[in-house]
Amino acid sequence: MNNVVLYPATAVGHLTPMMELARVFLELGYTVSVALIDDPLSTPVMNSAVERAVASHPSVSFHWLRAAATSLCFALAPAADEHFLVRYLNLVRHNNEHFRDLLCSALVPQPVHVVVIDTFLFHALDVRKELGVPAYGFFPSGAGALAIYLQLPSLQAKCKASFGELGDTPLDLLGVPPLPASHVPVDMLLHPAESKICEAMMDMCKKIPEFDAIMVNTFESLESRAAGALGDSAGLLPGRALPPVCCVGPLVKHGGVGGGEGAAKRHHHCLTWLDEQPDRSVVFLCFGSEGTHQQEQLREIAVGLEKSGHRFLWVVQAPGSTDPTKFLDRRADPDLAALLPEGFLERTSGRGVVVKLWAPQEDVLRHRATGAFVTHCGWNSALEGVTAGVPMICWPLYAEQSMNKVLMVEEMGVAVEMIGWQQGLVAAEEVEAKVRLVMESTAGGELRARVRERMRAAAMAWAVDGGSSRAAFARLLSYVRGQPTASLGNRGS
Repeated sequence: MNNVVLYPATAVGHLTPMMELARVFLELGYTVSVALIDDPLSTPVMNSAVERAVASHPSVSFHWLRAAATSLCFALAPAADEHFLVRYLNLVRHNNEHFRDLLCSALVPQPVHVVVIDTFLFHALDVRKELGVPAYGFFPSGAGALAIYLQLPSLQAKCKASFGELGDTPLDLLGVPPLPASHVPVDMLLHPAESKICEAMMDMCKKIPEFDAIMVNTFESLESRAAGALGDSAGLLPGRALPPVCCVGPLVKHGGVGGGEGAAKRHHHCLTWLDEQPDRSVVFLCFGSEGTHQQEQLREIAVGLEKSGHRFLWVVQAPGSTDPTKFLDRRADPDLAALLPEGFLERTSGRGVVVKLWAPQEDVLRHRATGAFVTHCGWNSALEGVTAGVPMICWPLYAEQSMNKVLMVEEMGVAVEMIGWQQGLVAAEEVEAKVRLVMESTAGGELRARVRERMRAAAMAWAVDGGSSRAAFARLLSYVRGQPTASLGNRGS
């Protein structure tokens, strides 16, 4: 029996694909344990995600790492302007002792053959070095994003200016289209010497090559240029060796997976409404578990949707803080009547549904009635759109989403861009225009055809015979076992 310990970051976009990875290991006969940081500042959104993960994976053992009170006080002592990610990374480092103790304890099956660590938890590499256990990095985003992150430290070292000061100057990076400097994640726009969070993010980029192998949540044909670049460490990281990088995606949830959670989704009222709509007639707008807009923007979206004349399903969160140093959190129940234009809900009744806080995104995207997806470009959402064959309209909000937008539009050809997001306000006219483009125009039909082709390729990635991600995962297992792996069988979904 082979034993694996997974160590995900405590964010929904990181936990979700890691739990899909757990499912793969289980199907291959591994015993799976998951280590989770007991974060006292965790959001209700994340707490709910953990509860669902525990309930829907009864064969996985979960273990909470709880730092001592004195360590917590030090790790979480807030400076007035300290970014929440800086505090979180301090907490990760202070939990290294507890992670090491877990790996050595009887709480997890022994021996531990490999640990899979979210690359964001790079401080945990110190534990791997101490114990000598093989450690694979799990990068929950795509190959293009990984290629960019790996090259940013050396590029920054050559620049006197910060990326923010470069504006839209294109960055010439291996494996991806030219990237406007302004599209670097907001946490990395300042110079590392001037920003603790930028310094921490650069440290993460420098640490990624220290893993024994890197697993990326994508499939090779979706990002062939980036995947090729990741296999060329001499070109990508001159003077540094890059470990094997394997594309093992798409690791996304499918309809019905997850037991009780799947059952709850199937009974959501928005799915009943979708059942009554024509094929590919509904525009779905959803901006992730933490994505919010201010009231002015919500009203512009509403006007654009109304003028477009198309059916829509829109998930709305109440406006949240625009301060990046604050913790992301579940918003209060939105007052739709106050937030949206007067009479909007009544005028669009029947052809539009506005859902508060949450909708079963995977099920909505796979529904026959869904014809377009307005997305914040979180990587899980992007993969869910691709695997469902739904064309996307990109509206980045935070993290690496602006980078994903470039890749989705220019490299993968699965999306168009909603103009105005960089200026902080997308006009109603733009919302209407992009909805009409995707739903009505010849260009929209061509976009839909490309996404459907990507959908078929995604299904093949884990095919029993010749699937690229299946083969890549088999190679990783052979590194663990020290011998060629047997057939992986049928992964299922």
